[in-house]
Amino acid sequence: MERVFFALGGVSAFLGVALGAFGAHSLKNSLSPEMLSTFEVGVRYQMYHALSLSGERWLGAVTPLGGIAFLAGWLCLAWAAWRHRQPIRP
Repeated sequence: MERVFFALGGVSAFLGVALGAFGAHSLKNSLSPEMLSTFEVGVRYQMYHALSLSGERWLGAVTPLGGIAFLAGWLCLAWAAWRHRQPIRP
C-alpha cells in the first residue's frame, strides 16, 4: 500500500510541476496578475498535497477533516459556477 501512495504522490507532484510551468510560460501573457497569482496558489497547494510527510499513524485522525474541507470546497465551486450568470472567462 505504501508504494501506491508514493506513486500517487509522484504523479501529483508531476502535475504540480507541469501546471506550474504551464502557468509561468503559457498563461503569463493571457491572465491578469491577480488571476496568475491565484493560479500559482492552486499549483502550490497541489504540490503540498503531493508530499508524504511521515509515517505517523495518529495523523490519520485528522484525515476526515481534510476530506470534508475538500468536499465543501468543491461544492462551493460548483454552487458559485451554477449561480454565475455570465460566461466564466479566464
